Amino acid sequence: MKLQPDKSNAPVINAYDRAWIEVNGIRYGQSLSVTSLPEIQPAFWGGSHFETLDQSHFRPWAQMGVELVLFGSGQKLRFAKPHWVQDLINQGIGVETMDTAAACRTYNILASEGRKVVALLLIES
Repeated sequence: MKLQPDKSNAPVINAYDRAWIEVNGIRYGQSLSVTSLPEIQPAFWGGSHFETLDQSHFRPWAQMGVELVLFGSGQKLRFAKPHWVQDLINQGIGVETMDTAAACRTYNILASEGRKVVALLLIES
């Protein structure tokens, strides 16, 4: 049996801190979305505070073709309000909430497996 490492063209989260996330060698200092979908680049997402999030921050991903949304809620675990993710659930898209550090690690694993995943990563200023 020949074993080969998983290869993916998806962006990779190289490093993270409470104030930044590095994707493919580029450091971002604000909340961002990172997805394994090849046509979508990492981009500003959300805002700078959990309290300012709403359904409009999650809704666009219901039509993007992802199978799983990872919500990185900042330094501590805070669950998305059910109405924020209702459009995703109605489309049969999985939603997992974790702190941002855990979401970064989980994204890398799922993207390397070829999964259609997006990480919505909150960096609070």
